[in-house]
Amino acid sequence: MTEHSPAPVTVLGLGPMGRALAGALLTAGHPTTVWNRTAARTDQLVERGARRAASVEEAVRASPLVLACVVDYAAARAIVEPAAAALRGRTLVNLTADTPQRARAMADWAAGHGIDYLDGAIMTPAPTIGGPAALVLYSGPEQTWHAHRATLADLGGEARWLGADPARAAGYDVALLDVFWTAMSGIAHAFALARAEKIRAAELAPYARGIGGLLPDLIDDLARRLDADDHVADVSSVASAAAGMAHIIDAAEGHGIDASVLRAAHAVAGRAIRAGHGDDDFSRLTRTYEEAAG
Repeated sequence: MTEHSPAPVTVLGLGPMGRALAGALLTAGHPTTVWNRTAARTDQLVERGARRAASVEEAVRASPLVLACVVDYAAARAIVEPAAAALRGRTLVNLTADTPQRARAMADWAAGHGIDYLDGAIMTPAPTIGGPAALVLYSGPEQTWHAHRATLADLGGEARWLGADPARAAGYDVALLDVFWTAMSGIAHAFALARAEKIRAAELAPYARGIGGLLPDLIDDLARRLDADDHVADVSSVASAAAGMAHIIDAAEGHGIDASVLRAAHAVAGRAIRAGHGDDDFSRLTRTYEEAAG
């Protein structure tokens, strides 16, 4: 436990992540009040010493710091808006995943009701919470962050403040989850293609891990190029990447496997080529996405 007097905290929403958050706070010695629409989900936490609140308003009034962790911002607002008067003068930390645009709207709503607000993004699975592997990103007013930093540190691992823009944590969240889910979709597709060629998933897996091992250096190189606006190809180009994608699309569709995800990526490469950037580095495709967005 960090060296501070454990402050009271309320947790709204007790799905797997909410229960993990409340559990970590109890372990760290915080007087913890919990609320969930399905009250039975509070039972195990109450056995560990948490206080069960009968209503959101009761839960909010129990603590100066309120954590919300539900399915999306619409659900979060449905929970906290009726308790706006009780939240006035308190801090709401929204650890619900959603878009940067909705994070800004939530922050505006909170400011309009006299509620201090931090937005947060939990970047690791529920079992990591309370342990050294946890990573939670925060954004919002620096004064509010510093006021509760010690308490939030008790959620485990690394708690990092990214800046005053309340949408910054959500921006990191959606970008990093884009990496994750796009990669996972590619892995699922790769296994389907391999199995169509009578290659067992376990046979492919060691080589797939090798491909994954190439990514850290590629990510760093792409980031450097984008920040420097340097898209001169050293090794491979957009045109060569597009050719490789086309081969995979042909192989997949030859087996009747849906290749729509890679077709979408191939279409972006095609736009870059038609714009005269076929000889550029793969980093050019980020600019192609941006140009299409206007």
